[in-house]
Amino acid sequence: MVETDSDRIARRNVLVLAACNAVLGAQLPMIFTIGGLAGQTLAPNVCFATLPITMVVLGSMLAATPVSAIMQRFGRHAGFFLGAGSGAIGALVGALALYMANFWLFLSGSLLTGIYLSSQGFFRFAAADTASEEFRPKAISYVLAGGLVSAIIGPQLVKVTADAMVVPFVGTYLAVIGLNLCGFLLFPLLRFPAPLGADPDAPSGRSRLELLKSPVVLVAIICAMVSYALMNLVMTSTPLAVVGCGYDTNNAADIVSAHVLAMFVPSFFTGHLIAKFGTKPIVATGLFILACAAAVALSGTELENFFVALVLLGIGWNFGFIGATTMLASAHAPEERGRVQGLNDMLVFGGVTMASLASGGLMNCSGGSAVEGWTAVNLAMAPFLMLAGGALIWLAMGRKTAHG
Repeated sequence: MVETDSDRIARRNVLVLAACNAVLGAQLPMIFTIGGLAGQTLAPNVCFATLPITMVVLGSMLAATPVSAIMQRFGRHAGFFLGAGSGAIGALVGALALYMANFWLFLSGSLLTGIYLSSQGFFRFAAADTASEEFRPKAISYVLAGGLVSAIIGPQLVKVTADAMVVPFVGTYLAVIGLNLCGFLLFPLLRFPAPLGADPDAPSGRSRLELLKSPVVLVAIICAMVSYALMNLVMTSTPLAVVGCGYDTNNAADIVSAHVLAMFVPSFFTGHLIAKFGTKPIVATGLFILACAAAVALSGTELENFFVALVLLGIGWNFGFIGATTMLASAHAPEERGRVQGLNDMLVFGGVTMASLASGGLMNCSGGSAVEGWTAVNLAMAPFLMLAGGALIWLAMGRKTAHG
């Protein structure tokens, strides 16, 4: 098959976006590794230890709709530059807050970091913008595979920087500033069609309410929300559980590194599996693997249990989230892109916000020990897995009835 100009542009964008995910994305495992530990030292109550991470995802939820609208109006570049700039400023505020031992200022920096997280969430959609229908699931998957490098860079930077300065973790946040600034070198390499702008004669597409009435859109959002929220619920508590069970910060960093590797290594073949089997079987497989992760975590608190549970958690997220993203990407018209993607990420990160907030409470305030807290965190996964599984079954049965 002869490669078209569109194919060449799509592959170029995928390469650049994968690099962006690898370099800028390294800040997320860094922040998720130390955010709860830093919060635990600053918070007036240990039940609020994971509140800094909650603020990151809250910022992402609040930014999702405006960032999506900016991209729809001014192009992807504008949203990506906004995200990287906000990430750098958020890290600067975080470093200053640690130096001043000010918990509330630390939360403010975390909220700004959330704007970057929202912007990064659109890397996967940007990969689909110029991709053909056949290449689209692979493009999304390959971009997320860039996280494989971030899984290596991030935790290793934590080890090097966590105690590099007098105040713990300040060096880590200074390193995060540098990672964000790399985006200003990478983003100009991307090539996208001119934004649609505000042409009054252009078709407007469905409203947000009408989009949610579409079974495919609704189920895709539910599955993405559950996959991401449950991954965050468990990952946020993991460093606290690992240290609380008698291991050290380096052990926690290694486990988070293994988890993030597991999140992105499958991306090299997830797109091919979706192209072969379809989105629903892959999403269902992801939900099943997430359930297996909870089962392993509940079976013990040896280091091996933490490693295996977090690896399964990463793989389950990969299948569930990429499958749901691909399902959503094929369920709307071009003029609905900004609306549906902003709606999706607002709801997804709304769920993640609640999960990260609940994580600290479940971990630190659900019993008298780290083991009891860790048990509560993993048991909390069950009802949401049933919700997403039921939604998938409803979608499959509805389509079967429609065609039967």
